[in-house]
Amino acid sequence: MSKIRIKQEESLSIKFIHQMTVGDNRRLDLYFFLPKEMGIDSNSLNEEEYYYSAITGRRSYYSAGLHLPLVQSRFASQKKRTVEEFRLYLNLFAYQFAVAIETDSKELSQIEGPTEFFKALTELSELVAQLLKKFRRNEPSDPKWKSYFENADNYLSWFCEQQLLKLLSRAPRGSEYSEMLDAVVAQCRAEAQHRDSRRYNSSQTQDDPNRISNKMLLLRRLIQQGVVLKDEIKTLGTGLKKMTTGFATAMVMLVVSALIIKAQGVFSGLTIALVLTLAVIYGFREIFKEDIRNALWRIIQKGRPKWSRTLRDTTSQTAIARQLVWLDFIKPSELPHTVSDILQRRHTQNKLDAEVLHYGLHTRVTQKEFLTGYTLIQEQVNFSLAPFARYLERGRAKIYKEQEGKISNDSVERRYQINMILALKDGKEEVQYARYKITMSRSTIVDISQSDLPDGITVID
Repeated sequence: MSKIRIKQEESLSIKFIHQMTVGDNRRLDLYFFLPKEMGIDSNSLNEEEYYYSAITGRRSYYSAGLHLPLVQSRFASQKKRTVEEFRLYLNLFAYQFAVAIETDSKELSQIEGPTEFFKALTELSELVAQLLKKFRRNEPSDPKWKSYFENADNYLSWFCEQQLLKLLSRAPRGSEYSEMLDAVVAQCRAEAQHRDSRRYNSSQTQDDPNRISNKMLLLRRLIQQGVVLKDEIKTLGTGLKKMTTGFATAMVMLVVSALIIKAQGVFSGLTIALVLTLAVIYGFREIFKEDIRNALWRIIQKGRPKWSRTLRDTTSQTAIARQLVWLDFIKPSELPHTVSDILQRRHTQNKLDAEVLHYGLHTRVTQKEFLTGYTLIQEQVNFSLAPFARYLERGRAKIYKEQEGKISNDSVERRYQINMILALKDGKEEVQYARYKITMSRSTIVDISQSDLPDGITVID
C-alpha cells in the first residue's frame, strides 16, 4: 500500500490518509495550483479562515486490517488480559470497523451504474454480517467486561443498519435488483431485532429520533476513548505579531510626529488651517497603519509555520506526536525546483497561470512505544473545495450538433482543473513526489487522477 493515499471524500472534498510508527519524522507538502481564471488568491481567500473552516483531521491509533486480536482465537483467553486492555482492543476494533464501513459507504454512494452499485452493496452487506458475527462470537461473560462489549455492539449494529439504509434510500430502482434489495433490507431488520432482543435501547429511545441519535453519538465517543488522539492546537507567532504591530505603529507615529512638527512651524498659532492639516495627517495615519502592519507581518511570517499541534493519548495523557502546520499562498518562483520540473510536464494547452496554495505538515512521533497492542497511528486530513467552488462560474452552456438534418443539443458545465503536487520526506530519505489532477465544477469533483512524473524523480511508493 502507498505511504499516502489521496481520494475523494464527498462531492466537493478530498482527503489524504497516511500511517506513522514510533520515531517517525515526516514532512509532507501539498501544492494546489489554482488557475487564475478561478479568481482565488490571497485577496479573495483568507488562509486562516480556510484552515479553520475547511480543513479537518482525524488522528487515531491504527492496526492493519480489521482482524484484530479481539476477533481472533487467541483473544478468547480473556483471563490473561486486564479490563483496561480488553477495553483498548475492543475500542480499537469498534472504531476502525465504524470508520471502514463509513468510508466504504461513501465510495459506494458515488457509483452510478445500477449493476455495479448493487454488486458493491451486496459485498458490503456480506462483509458487515461476517464481521459482526466474528465480533459477537467473542462476547465476554464477566459482567464488568460485558458492559463495554454491549455498548460497542449496540453502536455497531445501529451504525451498520443506518449506513445500509442510507445506501438503499439512494439506490437505483428496478425489478431486476429486487432480490438483492430484499436481502439487504432483511439484514437491516435482523440488526434491529438483535438490538430489541438484547434490550439495548428502551422503547421511548427507539421511537424518538433525537434520543436515539444522541445516545449513539455518546456511544461513539465512548468507543473512541483511548483510540482517537486528543488535539491541542496552538497558533504560532502571537507575540511576534504584537511586536510587529507595535513596530508598525511606532514607524507611522514617527512620520506623523515629524509632519505635526513641520505643520506647527508653517502655521503660527492654533488656526483652522492647522486643525485641518492635523486632521488630514491623522486620517492618513489610520489608512496606512494597517497596510504597513500587514506588509511587515507577511514578510516576517513568510516561510514560518502558522500552527503547532500536540497529539496526546486520551488514556495516559502522554504526548504521542507533535506537528507544525503551514498554509499560505506562495509565488511560483518560490516553488522547489523539482516541483517546478514536475509542473512543466503538463500539456501545452494546460499551462495556464495559476495561484499556488501551499499546505505543509511536519510530524515528529515520540520515540517511546505506544500503549500495548498499538503499533501505528493513522491521520486523515480532509480538504473541502467548497470555498473554491463559490468563485466558479455558475452558468451552463449548450453544445449543438447536426445529424441527418436534425439539430440537437447537449448541456455542458464549465469545468476547471487543479493540479496538486505532493512531496513527502521521511527522515533522512530522499524526497518522494506524486502529482494529481483534480477536475471539478461548481457542484462536484468530477475526477481525481494521478499523473506520471518526469524521469529521474522518485515516486511515492
